[in-house]
Amino acid sequence: MTKNSQLFVVSLQHHGIEIKSMTSLLEKLEVIYNRWEEIGKQILQPDVVSDMKRFVKLSKDYKDLQPVIEAYRQYKNILSNIDNAKEVLANEKDEEFRLMAKEELTQLTADCEKQEDKIRLLLIPSDPQDAKNAIVEIRAGTGGDEASIFAGDLFRMYAHYCESKSWKLDVVSMTEGTMGGFKEIVFNVMGEKVYSLLKYESGVHRVQRVPQTEAQGRVHTSAASVVVLPEADEFDVDLKQSDIRKDTYCSSGPGGQSVNTTYSAVRLTHIPTGIVVAIQDEKSQIKNLEKAMRVLRTRIFEMEYQKYMDEVASKRKTMVSTGDRSAKIRTYNYPQNRVTDHRINLTMYNLTGFMDGAIQDTIEALQIAENAERLKAAVEAS
Repeated sequence: MTKNSQLFVVSLQHHGIEIKSMTSLLEKLEVIYNRWEEIGKQILQPDVVSDMKRFVKLSKDYKDLQPVIEAYRQYKNILSNIDNAKEVLANEKDEEFRLMAKEELTQLTADCEKQEDKIRLLLIPSDPQDAKNAIVEIRAGTGGDEASIFAGDLFRMYAHYCESKSWKLDVVSMTEGTMGGFKEIVFNVMGEKVYSLLKYESGVHRVQRVPQTEAQGRVHTSAASVVVLPEADEFDVDLKQSDIRKDTYCSSGPGGQSVNTTYSAVRLTHIPTGIVVAIQDEKSQIKNLEKAMRVLRTRIFEMEYQKYMDEVASKRKTMVSTGDRSAKIRTYNYPQNRVTDHRINLTMYNLTGFMDGAIQDTIEALQIAENAERLKAAVEAS
């Protein structure tokens, strides 16, 4: 079996498709097409519809395979046109028709190669969490008040980016800095394939600029950490109420002053893992409880997800979307109006626009780099 064949076997097994021995790409795609049709029939069966967990899983598989099916149909059409062009060259006597067929065959052959590359990339197993919403945590690091101010700048950057993508942003909890910004802020982002884009933001963000508190105009270096987690839903984590201790208390603001006198704040402790989540952002205890459960479920899910990230990392020499949250991923240099992403050595001189949420180009560059890395790693592993 060739390296590419082995790569496809790994990819198809990711979708629950077993392949023993095949020689052509078309054969492999036909197996996928048959599996896709089979899933389409299964999700209409009453026993599947009544089993919500299975129904959700099959529906996701069906949707995930859709781009491959579309690429397969385009590929079959190209192959059919190639056969027609070859038939014209073999049987046509008219030189003008033969010349047209020859030119068409040259173009179709190039299209065929491009389509095969596209399909190979589609079949590399993607992060299974890419389609999920995300929970983002920004924490001020080294740099005191300036780090908190920078954490606030990062939050505004992501808020503008989410707005440009028509995503919904919901603040879960926050602790404000004494001079502005945030010591910590946690927010949920909901929309189409949110995690697939925001996951590249996990890591340490470093800023170089003259702080508002600096009287002599010296450039200081501060940092903030960003953690992006795929939001877990109820099908990802089976939470037993008997494993959760719930405490309620009066919420309070900066300096300890009372915000209200009702027990609206909620603290959840997951006894088996020791994970504690406290939410006091809403005036309603019910809403705080909903947010706390969402975060708790995600934190528990994160423990299993990190095992996946560690496994992926062990198979790659580098990681573009990294599970190492202590890694410095980006530097924001205000005096030079410069942003540098250290993972792909990308430098841009548009810091103002970047901080206003224009981060899509950088994310796309990171996606391209990771896809190339994943394709190389998969082939080398085979």
